[in-house]
Amino acid sequence: MIRAVLLALVVLASLPARAATDPQRVVSPGGIEAWLIEDHKVPVLSLRWSFLGGWALDPAGKEGLVEFACTLMDEGAGDLDSQTFQKKLADANISFGVQADRDRLAGSLKVLTQSRDLGVDLASLALTKPRFDEEAVERMRAATLSNIQAELANPSFIAGRALAEAIYGQHPYAHPPRGTLASVKTITGADMKSFISQRLARDTLLVAVAGDIDAATLGPLLDRLFGGLPATSPKVDIPDVQLPAQGKTITVERPIPQTIVSAATQGVKRSDPQWYAASLMNYVLGGGSFNSRLMEEIRDKRGLTYGVSSGLASYEHAASLQTGGATKNETAAQFVELLKAEFKKMADQGVTQRELDEAKAYQTGSLPLAMTSTDKIAALLLQLRQDKLGIDYLKKRNALINAVTLADVNAIAKKLLDPAKLTVVMVGRPNATK
Repeated sequence: MIRAVLLALVVLASLPARAATDPQRVVSPGGIEAWLIEDHKVPVLSLRWSFLGGWALDPAGKEGLVEFACTLMDEGAGDLDSQTFQKKLADANISFGVQADRDRLAGSLKVLTQSRDLGVDLASLALTKPRFDEEAVERMRAATLSNIQAELANPSFIAGRALAEAIYGQHPYAHPPRGTLASVKTITGADMKSFISQRLARDTLLVAVAGDIDAATLGPLLDRLFGGLPATSPKVDIPDVQLPAQGKTITVERPIPQTIVSAATQGVKRSDPQWYAASLMNYVLGGGSFNSRLMEEIRDKRGLTYGVSSGLASYEHAASLQTGGATKNETAAQFVELLKAEFKKMADQGVTQRELDEAKAYQTGSLPLAMTSTDKIAALLLQLRQDKLGIDYLKKRNALINAVTLADVNAIAKKLLDPAKLTVVMVGRPNATK
């Protein structure tokens, strides 16, 4: 623990003075806002951005559309075919990509200062005039189908899919990001172009920037990159979903030597005032790696697994606390029993003051480790924007964590850690014996 905090302090000392706590709000002449942290030590610029519209918006029967479209955003744009577009990126050492999660479609651009204008022009072209040529679509369709086939044979993927279906039911969050073998075969370039043209709009755009640029230069650059996008997008209408109030155990038989265990229960959203208490509780439970109770009880004391962990997942319309690991088939039942026993123990008895102090020391000291490069800084700023935490959050963060009391943590533990509400998925042969 002391080692982690000392390392964090060393990293913090190496960062530019502004980078630790003081992002700038930059608004372009066209009204596009970005948060910026300048760092002129290295001639590199990193941009991150996102739009409302992740794969939860995939149309029924065309699951995988958003993920599929993302794979093609660097496969040609405007008058540049795939080969020409990618050669320009490679020749100038420009990193550009688009990816999606449940709620948002995100992009990134990392470029040397000397190639900044070219990188911005190529990214703008990809966002506003993606080609979705038939050759590229069919090539990436084959790759996507191959990836799906591989996932269907992966026990961890099977467990994740079964858990998502169990906790989200008919909600859009339940469907697979890549889609299915059947749905991917129905998706066309026209489908992708239609989706991208609707979702990539300035009204839901969030931008974060870090690196070798000042505010005066960034403003016009934002318009150059995003100014060609539509002003508005169709309203997103996705309902919130609560996880099941009654837990259950689902077994998926597979002829493998280990059982993969994946479990979830209701969590708290990032916007919930109890988030900080829940995060500290989770660190003690299973988020603190070898410092966690789950690792101590299941791995260290009994040797049932190489690793077991827990984590909080917060989305626009759902929140969960998830946990799991892998163990031998013959010890799967014991693994789950111990998991539930630790939930009950923490709910009934809470955490100790020492555990809480160690969790606070780690969390307050770990922030600089997320700010060791322009990529990481831009990604962190974008996450702050998506979570609506405010531009002064980095200054307030440690105080918010340190303000959490032992009573706060134990109250959220009692609220969340009811083993009877835990939905458990086991993939393997959990009823097998030696």
